[in-house]
Amino acid sequence: MPAPLLSIGLSLGAALVAAPSAIFTTEVLASYLPRRKAPRALPTRDFRMAVLVPAHDEAAGIEATVRHLLAELGPEDRLVVIADNCSDDTATLAREAGAEVLERRDAERRGKGYALSYGAEHLTTDPPNVVVVMDADCRVARGSLRGLALEALASGRPTQAVYLLERPAGNNDLSGISAFAFLVRNLVRPRGLRRLGLPCELTGTGMAFPWPVYRDAPATHGFLAEDRLLGHELALRGAPPLLDEDTLVVGELAQNAPASFKQRRRWEHGGLAILFGTSPRLLVQGLLRADLGLIAQGLDSAVPPLALLVLLQSGAALGTAGVALVGGPVLPFAVAAGGCAVLGAGVLLAWLVDGRQLLPPAEVLRIPRYVLWKLPLYASFARHGAHGEWERTDRSA
Repeated sequence: MPAPLLSIGLSLGAALVAAPSAIFTTEVLASYLPRRKAPRALPTRDFRMAVLVPAHDEAAGIEATVRHLLAELGPEDRLVVIADNCSDDTATLAREAGAEVLERRDAERRGKGYALSYGAEHLTTDPPNVVVVMDADCRVARGSLRGLALEALASGRPTQAVYLLERPAGNNDLSGISAFAFLVRNLVRPRGLRRLGLPCELTGTGMAFPWPVYRDAPATHGFLAEDRLLGHELALRGAPPLLDEDTLVVGELAQNAPASFKQRRRWEHGGLAILFGTSPRLLVQGLLRADLGLIAQGLDSAVPPLALLVLLQSGAALGTAGVALVGGPVLPFAVAAGGCAVLGAGVLLAWLVDGRQLLPPAEVLRIPRYVLWKLPLYASFARHGAHGEWERTDRSA
């Protein structure tokens, strides 16, 4: 191949890898812009919310979850637990703790999406003003749930709380890096989009919807990242999700190794399915409609999971460096090295400002091992596509 063509081809490839790094770091930088907080609009009348909690074999923790959520609700609000294909006492324990309980059994149609559709159908007989979705293993910051619902009601848009994961107690493996990556994905980057006046993605729990939006939402059953897909579909319908920085929802990372692998496989495969699936559609529709919000969502969802992005960016730099060392063009290496610098700056800034308590300096040295640990997840996606079977996360030690 002629040297100019080789240089152009490799430079374009390096730029293609560097583009998500630039998007990533732009969102991180925007996250630290001054906040322009507008006061929440007060409703002209009292409003009612219904909290839906899909639960599959959650007997170990459902009572605590129900009591926690009931403490956040008013007398006119409802807490509905959907015990979905349970083989334990989830339904009984939730009912005894004070929740309204629906029991659903369907061996063929399993999973969170079907459970939530079942709950939505139940609500149609007495619809609330706002529907909030909470996972059975999560806690919301005291006194903030009603504010989340109010944000959705005032904006007329789906509203996403900040959803973070805590490290399991006494866990000193790679969980700190995973929790940091989750923090960047669910707090730092969405906050940057919010500071720019742009929509975010739905992350699965701590989601509030005005009733008309929830009632008319398209079904996303059977898709691995169904919550993110729902956010995209609603954006395409004119209701892009909005981040509520003031509401925090906290879950916990899986503790044992097999459960941890399954949990991360679901997240990573879901993210890749979005990247190759709805991200291009958002970009195309955003350009056709001249809609900056759709374009931003398309670009945001085109950023691979952080470990994969580090792997791709490092691989591009090493590969182009090898070409340059044997007498090939230097420009592709310059582009790839620039991408590494941009990505490194974004990760470092996020860690310095938000991540140091979650990920101590000594554990930063484990990042290469963490990236290599993820390789089988990406290899399985390349061979077989997204792992689509629904699985409950085992939270035992």
